[in-house]
Amino acid sequence: MVCNMKTQSNGKPAFPTGVYGITAEKFSAGRTNLEVVQQMIAGGIRIIQYREKRPYKSFATMLTECRAIRRLTREAGIIFIVNDYPDLARLVDADGVHVGQDDFPVPDIRRLLGPDKLIGLSTHGPEQAQAAVLAGADYIGVGPIFSTKTKDDVCAPVGLGYLDHVVRTSPLPFVVIGGIKEHNLGEVLAHGAKTVCLVTEIVGAADIAATVRRLQAACI
Repeated sequence: MVCNMKTQSNGKPAFPTGVYGITAEKFSAGRTNLEVVQQMIAGGIRIIQYREKRPYKSFATMLTECRAIRRLTREAGIIFIVNDYPDLARLVDADGVHVGQDDFPVPDIRRLLGPDKLIGLSTHGPEQAQAAVLAGADYIGVGPIFSTKTKDDVCAPVGLGYLDHVVRTSPLPFVVIGGIKEHNLGEVLAHGAKTVCLVTEIVGAADIAATVRRLQAACI
């Protein structure tokens, strides 16, 4: 499936609504990140983040994978984001990078990547959301909403109350993440989420493309 990537007036990709895909090879039932990405694209996903960590993978391996995924996402016309590593994002000409609170500051990443790339910043409370706006982030991550085990260094769940706050106050688009499954997706959407990330629910699915299509339909 080929999508036409929408752009903003400033030339940056427009942040999409619907499902935000993230790779997680150790939860992918023996499939490679490339195989998972191909199936996500077949399901009509519009944004994919590559998330792998050292020391599980070498930088050389991550670079090879990201170059392959960059080719696939460019051909499909969808947004490609690299997690944590601005240098890796720059090397493969990704559409942007997503970082956490303890990673490189947004202004420094902006100087490295330039004005036309998306920078996402994970936030876990109102003060961090406000700081993300001041720092120049393009979008924020909101979570973890529920308990999750897909990351080793994850913080405690922030709950739906923080999501309610972001919906009311944030001038930035946002992706809601953390412990979201198909069974609780409706609850998250009912609180105002427009872009949602379900990691293991997608990468571990028997039919990833069909799962993405079903979840996208639920988000409409």
